[in-house]
Amino acid sequence: MSRRYAVVTGASRGLGKELVIELARRGVSSIMVGTSNTVETACAEINQQYHTHSLAFIANLCQKEEVLALAEKINQRYEVFLLVNNAGMGGSKAFTDADCDYLDRIIQLNIRATSLLTHELMPNLLKQPKSYVLNIGSMAAFTATGYKTVYPASKAFLKHFSYGMREEFKGTPVSISYASPGAMATNPEVTARIEKQGFLGKFTLKTTRDIAEKCIRQTLRGKKHIIINPLSYFFSAIIPGCIKNPLMTKIVKRELKK
Repeated sequence: MSRRYAVVTGASRGLGKELVIELARRGVSSIMVGTSNTVETACAEINQQYHTHSLAFIANLCQKEEVLALAEKINQRYEVFLLVNNAGMGGSKAFTDADCDYLDRIIQLNIRATSLLTHELMPNLLKQPKSYVLNIGSMAAFTATGYKTVYPASKAFLKHFSYGMREEFKGTPVSISYASPGAMATNPEVTARIEKQGFLGKFTLKTTRDIAEKCIRQTLRGKKHIIINPLSYFFSAIIPGCIKNPLMTKIVKRELKK
């Protein structure tokens, strides 16, 4: 029997790597996609520790041609039962200080790469008895925030994209899930930056291992929306935009000043 793989983008480090590790704990091998040879090192480490047969692919997902070439290579050689669109980028900058390349990279990676890779791998996923797509979003999708602007909008796109895909593929083998992580401790620098936001920043902070475990578990159960921190989601849902939008903008602005 041929081996079936999970495809995980942004797999070199942080949440992406932890998602691969969580799958490895379940005996699943992954096709790990990253932008440098760091992904090859991470892949070798995981295979040695968990005795899996994961593979490393290097691709710049901001480039349409590389997204399509990656998908073609995967479809020709491997069976895929899970696609995790984890790769993404964001940050905090005044809109007028952000250059066009910075804004464009967010759009190309968070929106275009996810859409195209899902489209190209869907025939592969549909061939499986049961398969899954997990799109990693953000709690930012629920709040329009100054000094982030394009990033929350891109994650709002992913939410609607995921929900629409789920409706379209009802009755097929493919289940589509959307996850809403809040702040995550991906590395000391990011953790320190989040802690500068004060109580609300630290309030939602979770480890990548906790997030990865919940994401994989609930994806494989067919969950539509995976809420990492129910309390922060509850407050985000009940607080009207006229209050939370300026509040979050103030918090991010404080982070930029420190």
